[in-house]
Amino acid sequence: MQIGNLEKFTLIDYPGKLAATVFCLGCNFACPWCYNSELVLPEKIKKQPTISEEELLFFLKDRRGLLEGVCVCGGEPTLYQDLPEFLKKIKNLDYSVKLDTNGSNPEMLEKLIEENLVDYIAMDIKAPKEKYEKIIGNAKDIKNIVGRIQRSIAILNNSNVDYEFRTTIIPILLKKEDILEIARWIMPAKKYFLQNFQPIKTVDPDFNGVKPYSKDYLLEIQKAIEPFFEICQVR
Repeated sequence: MQIGNLEKFTLIDYPGKLAATVFCLGCNFACPWCYNSELVLPEKIKKQPTISEEELLFFLKDRRGLLEGVCVCGGEPTLYQDLPEFLKKIKNLDYSVKLDTNGSNPEMLEKLIEENLVDYIAMDIKAPKEKYEKIIGNAKDIKNIVGRIQRSIAILNNSNVDYEFRTTIIPILLKKEDILEIARWIMPAKKYFLQNFQPIKTVDPDFNGVKPYSKDYLLEIQKAIEPFFEICQVR
């Protein structure tokens, strides 16, 4: 695992738990609105300081009894073949594990769930089916991306692990009608969260000038789709 950053304490990344957040380097998507450009763009990854696995595990051992969970995000963690072994080491320290993923590696998701290595999964749904390839940018090594996302959706909907789907709503790319299509696609998911876009150090600098939607517009969308889910909220 290549770890690009560690947030030592968070109240928001892991629902209901005091947690630390681990950021992995590298992503197979190039979403232009992504605000973790230092974890995604190759030229920035080369300059990003890394944290060794040993240093991270030492920190987690020292925080046992104070922290409850570890959120592993990125970038895209499921690109790493040693992710299961990495999560085993965290679980062996008696931490709950949350994984943030783009859902492009359903085989890895299935393995992690079957081996009880994750307690909570948050999967980003970037767009409705027909817009996926266009919106995710210059995706690398992705064959039949919509099919792979569809499989990951099915895996989560049919699993016993706690999970959520979430979409960042970006003006110029997504409208209310797109979110309605996503809602129909991911049914019968229990939880779906809408996230407002934040124009901060985006992968594509042009998106730094995009004005986010108003909170009222997001609430209008939320009201339209909430009958599809047990929990549907704006973050």
